[in-house]
Amino acid sequence: MIITVLMGSPNRKGSTSILVEQFKQGAEQAGHSCEVIDVCHANIHPCIGCVRCGYEGPCVQKDDVEQIREKLLRSDMVVFASPLYYYGMTAQLKAVVDRFCAYNSSLNRRHLKSALLSVAWNADDWTFEALTAHYKTLVRYLNLEDMGMVLGYGCGTPGMTKSSTYPKRAYDLGRNLG
Repeated sequence: MIITVLMGSPNRKGSTSILVEQFKQGAEQAGHSCEVIDVCHANIHPCIGCVRCGYEGPCVQKDDVEQIREKLLRSDMVVFASPLYYYGMTAQLKAVVDRFCAYNSSLNRRHLKSALLSVAWNADDWTFEALTAHYKTLVRYLNLEDMGMVLGYGCGTPGMTKSSTYPKRAYDLGRNLG
């Protein structure tokens, strides 16, 4: 299986990257190909709502989204990875998701598998409600097959994350993909 991870953390050595590295290691050990795209440090502009793409054509903006589009349309799975920023994904990852509109039908026809990796400082039981609702809506709207979520409660620092069970859960998620 070809897996594309959309890494939405601006902190390259933060808690989200720990989960991504472990997921990737598990997936690759299971025989899958896994590429991580650092969307936070890519040249990506927000959707301007012009609809010149016709929801399936080329976007008028010439940035790195075209490369992401090509990779996703060759993939079997997409992984959304983001720290929790005010109860949602980062703006950088959201900008990529918003640009899906230019190839929405193609994504929908792919029937991609998907997963969500996220971390938050907060450990309250409601911490991830808004993010998981958004993710589940994307799963439904884009006709994705949810393979699972690793939600790292109380992972405010890389040290906190490393000493938690969440890196192993991310590894196991990647390792146990069918």
